[in-house]
Amino acid sequence: MSVSAPHPSPHLATGLTLAIAGSIAFSAKAIIVKLAYRYGVDAVTLLMYRMLFSLPLFLALAWWASYRQGGQEVRRLVLKRRDWLGVIGLGFTGYYLASFLDFWGLQFISASLERLILYLNPTLVLVLGWLIYKRRISGLQAIAMAVSYAGVLLVFGHEVGAQGPNALLGTALVFGSAISYAIYLVYSGELVKRLGSMRLVGLATSVACVLCIVQFALLRPLSAVVVAPEVIWLSLLNATLCTFAPVVMVMMAIERIGAGLAAQTGMIGPMSTIVMGVLILGEPFNGWIVVGTVLVLSGVFLVTRFGSSGASK
Repeated sequence: MSVSAPHPSPHLATGLTLAIAGSIAFSAKAIIVKLAYRYGVDAVTLLMYRMLFSLPLFLALAWWASYRQGGQEVRRLVLKRRDWLGVIGLGFTGYYLASFLDFWGLQFISASLERLILYLNPTLVLVLGWLIYKRRISGLQAIAMAVSYAGVLLVFGHEVGAQGPNALLGTALVFGSAISYAIYLVYSGELVKRLGSMRLVGLATSVACVLCIVQFALLRPLSAVVVAPEVIWLSLLNATLCTFAPVVMVMMAIERIGAGLAAQTGMIGPMSTIVMGVLILGEPFNGWIVVGTVLVLSGVFLVTRFGSSGASK
């Protein structure tokens, strides 16, 4: 009597599709930002438009995640003072500061290098876990981190030759963005358990949207709202396709296939950015970028693959 092979999860294909689509959509953000810069807009103004168009969407997400259950659950989910402080803090670090530094850095470096730096995020979370919670970093993880950073240094070295000293500034800004988002990830765990991932993302991102709009009002004259029509359309596309939609898609993917597999699927992000950068922006593509990308992806894969060993205190 033959024994039938176990059937794969019916959600596997859907989850993988959502994770891939979300990763590519996230990665397209850098391409849209670089395109918008061609119309003479600055980072403060461009970020304001992105967040202005994103705000209604994330407010709707926060409302839906808060009240979809109804009844007694609504009263249980009422935020306390410490919850609001946490949401504001996470909104500042994870979405406002990280986004601003990222947009600013993209003025000076290629979209490919930007995506590789941001993809180092799991290694930064590992280091912060060691610094804050004294979590052990295994020897294999340390080697994997060294491989990842060697890949970024390779691409950075090539970019310095092409862009000059500005590449150092851009790299530092984007790396600061990655650190800021890693801080968000490290400290968001407790609030995610209490509020849920969708509600926290909706609230924290709404806070960041308000901060970006206030920043524009403080730093720029009212006349700065007048930009090329192309900037408006690119910002609208950035807010919907590259900001709100991928957040929802990745969260839905995690519900279906788990965070580990979703994170590994996200490796397609840096590769898609490189392809789009070459085809849309005309960015260079050479052996240095290929080798650097392989090193970064390999190192981050090993860090996430063996993350459990480094998570023990």
